[in-house]
Amino acid sequence: MKTYFVDSFTNQKFKGNPAAVCIVETDIDNQLMQNIATEIGFSETAFIKYISRNNYSIRFYTPKKEIPLCGHATLGASKILFETSSLETINFINCENVELRIEKVDGKIMMQFPVYETTDFTVPEPVFSALGIDKALDARYSPKNKIILIEISDPGTLAGLKPDFVALINSYKGINGVLVTARSNDTGFDFHYRYFWPWAGTNEDPVTGGVQTFLTKYWAQKLGKTKFKAFQSSSRTGTMITELVNDKVFIYGEAVITFEGEFLS
Repeated sequence: MKTYFVDSFTNQKFKGNPAAVCIVETDIDNQLMQNIATEIGFSETAFIKYISRNNYSIRFYTPKKEIPLCGHATLGASKILFETSSLETINFINCENVELRIEKVDGKIMMQFPVYETTDFTVPEPVFSALGIDKALDARYSPKNKIILIEISDPGTLAGLKPDFVALINSYKGINGVLVTARSNDTGFDFHYRYFWPWAGTNEDPVTGGVQTFLTKYWAQKLGKTKFKAFQSSSRTGTMITELVNDKVFIYGEAVITFEGEFLS
């Protein structure tokens, strides 16, 4: 099985978020996909299989479980298909039969993702304590993604967070992760964010596209605009452009292929 490693949401190797992309020629069972994702150990591994023309199925696995949607692994899979074929557009179908339309725009890869709503949320004190946060400017919850969103006032504080992940995973049950975000204080970006998800994946996702299904709309309502430059202030860092268009969010990013090989049966 042909396998690639791709650094997504960056134009530099060893930055952004590494994803594994496996090209599935014949159906393989769920446990094997999980074993491969666990063996690789990246925050996500994508398995893509040809259906017809420019249509492909796509499945996403963290080292712990299958998830329905992942931005950086979709970007990585798109990069591989664009580099190894003559395709100009791609239609991915995920495990929930959601169509993810992909195309090349001005040297970047543009992904169309759905938009999901958020609800009011009161953050329990143990979550704040585990994150190292004193208070929030706002807090929301994404029921579809099972993610808590916390806005704080300072991007510098955000970049310096060093969560206690043992305490964090014990601070709240039944969620996939906690997203912390802050308005940017420079002109290069509109907002910064970090994503912690020891419940479902790794401790911290280096650069996260899937959260834009609700984060872009959140900032659109806060800032009164629809197009943004976003910066993820993890140790690897990463950037993307996002745009809210009706019930879709367009995510623009770059990616770099770092490895090509084969899994042996």
